Formats: sequence, C-alpha cells, structure tokens
Amino acid sequence: MSKNFNLTYVPKRGTKPRESGLTMMMDKGLSLREVENFIEANGEFTDIAKFGFGTAYVTNNLEEKIKLYKSAGIRPYFGGTLFELFIARKKFNDFRRLLDKYDLDLCEVSDGSIIIDHDEKLKYISKLAKDRTVMSEVGSKDAGIIISPNKWIKMMSTELEAGSWKVIAEGRESGNVGVFRPNGTAHTYLINKIISKIDPNSILWEAPIKKQQVWFIRLFGANVNLGNIAPNEVIPLECLRLGLRGDTFFDFLPEEIGKSLKQQASDDDEEE
Repeated sequence: MSKNFNLTYVPKRGTKPRESGLTMMMDKGLSLREVENFIEANGEFTDIAKFGFGTAYVTNNLEEKIKLYKSAGIRPYFGGTLFELFIARKKFNDFRRLLDKYDLDLCEVSDGSIIIDHDEKLKYISKLAKDRTVMSEVGSKDAGIIISPNKWIKMMSTELEAGSWKVIAEGRESGNVGVFRPNGTAHTYLINKIISKIDPNSILWEAPIKKQQVWFIRLFGANVNLGNIAPNEVIPLECLRLGLRGDTFFDFLPEEIGKSLKQQASDDDEEE
C-alpha cells in the first residue's frame, strides 16, 4: 500500500489479492490510455474492474483492456446485465464460450433486469463455479419490486452454497434501489437483518455515492467490500477507508484523542 510518509492510527489494509476490503471499479467505456492512466494512479487500490451493463459489446480494444487490467492484478469481468442478455436469448453456452474467448476467470450471475427462477439461477451459479470464480447479485434494478429481508437472506445463503464467492447487494450505479431507499440512504433495517444471518465478508455492497460508502465503512470498518465505484472515486474511497477525509476523520482515532479534539473545537467555538 502506497504511503508517502508515516501517520499513526491509520487502519491496516490487506495487500492484493484480498478476500475482504475489496474495491470494485465500474468501467463504463474507458479508453486504453485511460485504463493505463487509471492503473498508474489506482491499480493497487482496485481489486475488480466491471465492464458495466452491456458495454463489453461496444467497447473498443476489449481484449487489450482486459490484458491491461490483468497485468495490474485487477480482475476484470462482464457485468451481470450482459449475462442476462445472453440468458434472455437462451444462449448460456454462448456466454460460457465468451468467457473462454476472453480468458475471464471471474463472472457474474444476476437477475436484476429479468426474472429467472431462483432454482435455475442456482444451477447457473453451480455450473459456472466448476471452473470460474462466480459473483452473484441479489436484488432488482426495478425500484417497484420489493424483496422481503427473509427472501434476501435465503437467496444470498443459497447462492453462496451453490458456489458464489461473493454475493453482490444490488444498489445500481444510481444508488437508489436494492439496499438503498429512493433518496439514496441505506435501508438500515434490511441490511441489519441480512448481516444477522450472512457473513458481511461474503457480501459486496454496491455503493456508488460517498454518503453510502461512509455509512458502510462506519458500520463494518475500513475493510468492507464496496462496488460500483467510479474510476475517479477509487482514491477518494481509499481515503475514506483510512480516515483521511473529514467524513471518517474521527472514526479511526483513539476515543480519548477524538473526544479531546472535539472538546477543543467546541471550546474554540464558544470563545469566538
């Protein structure tokens, strides 16, 4: 982990390949040069690069981009919507061949745009997990579809049992569906119910908005798995994880230091 000088009370972050504290960046059409620049600045902070929705179909130099990510120790994969596009056309085997063509060891199984019988979804996970690392997404992209906490828990647990490495909690790139309310705030009751039964380290939370990232870091600590992060927000997120921004400034300081600083600030305000 890069650090240009010593600073105490900074949370420890694991080195790649990580099992927790994952950052998944969403690539919605970066050029080769942009990927090179991204890697130079953010490579060590990024674990996974998702080619968002169906962008892989129209992205120029796709094979070269995949090789660049791999060379930096970043695992690229196609977003779950592409999987669903193939399933809607009854082309599951074609999807597997596509993964082979681009030598992708990581893939996503989701049903956020179309309805897939859950037992069928589990079969897809199980088949793909035989020779790949699978992430499966739970939750709908349609804000009108409400899933009960018990159903979230059942789907997550059975998908992990079927072979998923991580289950992705739907939030979209907009951050206003799934585990979030329409105004972007965390659905606290739902999330607390989920983590009462599912190991948080097995969940990757889609959290594209800063206030959502702060909320999860305060709940789980620096090494929470977060996804759908914009390329220019990876380092800002890393700073949130390490208490290097005002939003998490006091979260990793010893309690007595934090109290002292807050009291001093309060005293200064009174003197003014």
